[in-house]
Amino acid sequence: MDTVSVNKFRDNLKKLVEQSLRDHEPLRVTRRSGDDFVVVSAEDWEREQETLHVLQNSKLMQQIAESTKTHAERNGYTPTKEQMDEITGV
Repeated sequence: MDTVSVNKFRDNLKKLVEQSLRDHEPLRVTRRSGDDFVVVSAEDWEREQETLHVLQNSKLMQQIAESTKTHAERNGYTPTKEQMDEITGV
């Protein structure tokens, strides 16, 4: 994560915000008072919130772990021909 002073951020606001949006990288802005803040796109913020929600959901994490184990053992689910036709819209 890049870091800039609040003065540099203020002087280059448009450029730095556009850069953060384009690169999907947060930007840390430092202040003399020590109260820093971070600039991040709304899309990236929402994605991070969704990730946190998944990580905090123990049942969902257990399902993911079981699915990963099944996949690694190559005992995964194989749909029937009819189910595949439905999935692919044939």
